[in-house]
Amino acid sequence: MSPTRLLSLPKTARGTGTGLRTVQLVRDAAEFDALAADWDGLVDRCSSATPFQSHAWLSSWWHSYGRPGRLRLLTVRQDGVLVAAAPLMRGRGPFPRLVPVGSGLSDFLDILLDDGLAEQIAPLLARALARELRLTRPWAVLDLRELRPTGAAQRLAAYWPGAVRRLPDSLCLHLPGVPMDEVLARLPGRTAQRSRAKLRKLDAAGVEVREVPAEGVPQALGELLALHELQWRGRGVTPEHLRPRFAGHLSRAVGRMVAADRAVVRQYRLDGELIGCDLTLLGPTLAALYLYGAHPEARERLDLAGILFRENLAHAVATGRTELSLLRGDEPYKQRWRPEEVRSERLLLGGGPAVAVLAAAVRFRADAVRGLRERMPWLVTARCRLRELRASSD
Repeated sequence: MSPTRLLSLPKTARGTGTGLRTVQLVRDAAEFDALAADWDGLVDRCSSATPFQSHAWLSSWWHSYGRPGRLRLLTVRQDGVLVAAAPLMRGRGPFPRLVPVGSGLSDFLDILLDDGLAEQIAPLLARALARELRLTRPWAVLDLRELRPTGAAQRLAAYWPGAVRRLPDSLCLHLPGVPMDEVLARLPGRTAQRSRAKLRKLDAAGVEVREVPAEGVPQALGELLALHELQWRGRGVTPEHLRPRFAGHLSRAVGRMVAADRAVVRQYRLDGELIGCDLTLLGPTLAALYLYGAHPEARERLDLAGILFRENLAHAVATGRTELSLLRGDEPYKQRWRPEEVRSERLLLGGGPAVAVLAAAVRFRADAVRGLRERMPWLVTARCRLRELRASSD
């Protein structure tokens, strides 16, 4: 079978006045790589897209984490222009299951739909996914995790010919894209006063902030990851962040994204010494604070989180982005700023038995983890520490 094939369209997709539409299924990584320009053009026309849907992020993720033969990328073109894309791959499990490319490392997952044609293309894409990927079989399922409530994939549910189930997924936090003074005004009086005092101390200390150009990104990311590991040492660092494949993914993806104004890498220096670094990914309407590292000694003396947030908010305001996303997790350094909470969704589409069984398994696991954390928190901490030790030895 050819890795890329042109698919037949249902009669309802060929009506007059809609233009010539074609649907393709891509299974080859080289074909995926070749879509870069068309793909990012679609990202710019999809207002619900996040930086995790950019071509640089997804194609780099595939080269680090994808497995040959598992890519299932469905695209829709109208008069030759890419107007929809569903980056999927075969997942693991006892029955046929498709999941989004980028799973795990991407805080938001989604498909892409051209804003101007979304109402017309969503039904076509839903039928094409169900028919060509055989997702209406009783034991087949499309498992779409980490969907924002406004995500483009939410449109598929209304037109899906099989079973549909929605489940809660990760809790995400965000701030409005406004100047730091307005964020501080949201805080209780004493908290706001302390934060202003800490920021004045940073300014008086002479902390310098520098945006890294595209050519300097690989070295800067290496320094960021080193600071990130040092900062979280002994406190449950995410194991994957210590692995070479993650570093390779970031270097490939972020270099391209910085060059295309889809990411910013900042360094913070004091007396010429690097004391902090952050990576912010940029979408059409949001900036996403993805990763940062701070030297522990500097964190004890200075409010590095404060300057990090101030710089990111200022950049959001200057570029017209309305949201600073703090992504998944409710760590204390995020909660300090009184962010708004939004829970992502997990959308299951497929055959009735598969959707029912997977939904039951997800709920059972969530209940088990919740009970474990309540009754034996020490065991959860020990498990995280063991994972960290294993990752550091890889």
